[in-house]
Amino acid sequence: MANFDVIVIGSGPGGYVAAIRASQLGMKVGVVEKAELGGICLNWGCIPTKALLKSANVFEYIKHAKDYGIDVKDAAPDMAAMVKRSRDVAAGMSKGVQFLFKKNKIEQIAGHGKLKKGGKVEVTDAAGKKTDYEAKHIILATGARSRELPALKLDGKKIIGYREAMVLPEKPAKMLVVGSGAIGVEFAYFFNTVGVEVTIVEFLPRIVPVEDEEVSKQLEKSFKKSGINIYTNSEVTKVDTSGKGCVSTVKTPGGEIKIESDIVLSAVGVATNLENLGLEETGVKFEKGKVMVDQFYRTNVPGVYAIGDITSGPALAHVASAEGIICVEKIAGQNPEPLNYNNVPGCTYCSPEIASVGYTEEAAKKAGYQIKVGKFPFTASGKAKAAGASDGFVKLIFDAKYGEFLGAHMIGANVTEMIAEVVAARKLETTGHEIIKTVHPHPTMSEAIMEAAAAAYGEVIHL
Repeated sequence: MANFDVIVIGSGPGGYVAAIRASQLGMKVGVVEKAELGGICLNWGCIPTKALLKSANVFEYIKHAKDYGIDVKDAAPDMAAMVKRSRDVAAGMSKGVQFLFKKNKIEQIAGHGKLKKGGKVEVTDAAGKKTDYEAKHIILATGARSRELPALKLDGKKIIGYREAMVLPEKPAKMLVVGSGAIGVEFAYFFNTVGVEVTIVEFLPRIVPVEDEEVSKQLEKSFKKSGINIYTNSEVTKVDTSGKGCVSTVKTPGGEIKIESDIVLSAVGVATNLENLGLEETGVKFEKGKVMVDQFYRTNVPGVYAIGDITSGPALAHVASAEGIICVEKIAGQNPEPLNYNNVPGCTYCSPEIASVGYTEEAAKKAGYQIKVGKFPFTASGKAKAAGASDGFVKLIFDAKYGEFLGAHMIGANVTEMIAEVVAARKLETTGHEIIKTVHPHPTMSEAIMEAAAAAYGEVIHL
């Protein structure tokens, strides 16, 4: 039986990062993975979707080339080539994780990992052979998969999840997207841009419902301008796939309607991978599909830890990575600072992009703050105008009493890159006036952060 200091089950952005950090801290590490290294994020999520979205972005530029004084003729999207590029990018990144494992002397164990009592992990390989491994510390990082609704049973052909959407062999004429979180709106943008007629159905009152209300309104306006149909406060009650395509019955505020499409994409969230993990047998507590952990990701069973999507934090790759690092640093006897979940950025990579961190305006008021709000539209930004990307705005929220930076909400081009400034500023307990007095380069999109802060205090120059 092979012995390790740490065994990690799962090699996604939580698992592989935890493994590398543990190795850096002098531990002998093994990682159990039944599929590709890098997990869903690297192989079927974050990375390949961004490759597809970049293809859509390039095609969008070409379609609007005349706006920039360039004449382009006969440009057309090649779905197969876009998918191939996306898969090649993902495969290259997975090989990168293999390299990092070798560099850090991490042992890769292929197969399905299951907890056993006494600090053991049973690994079943592709041939069904079972082998036991032992470790002082076992970290569960098994991630999540597409969630299924009763009325939307995935068949992988007509009713699909995100994995199938990434590798469609040909472009459908019409697509119905159910759910308007990050996954839903990113795919809606991609397929709309390459010429698919897209309809979004959202159960809640607005699209991207976790975002600030003004951001939701702006994205809906931009999407409708691009020709995307949107139904909010609506629900798909059944889908008839007996014909050539799909006929979806949708309950809307105005009554029941039928929507015809070639494909229905279910983007209604994720379900955690806890099945056959040995939780019941070893007594690890879990509730409503989430493993119960403390602020250092320790479960109720000594020596067993859990990070990433299977715990109660936001299901985001960068959250899983941060949790993994904190977890192993605590195991190593260091004194890491617990993660501040109110300073975790969220990014959505449709166009316009969305990025946010901290309190929304509504949440800040509910928390009892007296607030100052500043908003700067990209229509007033010289760089945004020059780039032909004037949709959107930056909205900042401050505590009126002490100037505490409570939250930021951005929608527009490149805002997923700009949000890191706000995260760092909030980490350093920066105030609104300190943002105003921080000289930003001109012309840049990032000037909008300084201008929005100035707007909150009645000092804005370019509005």
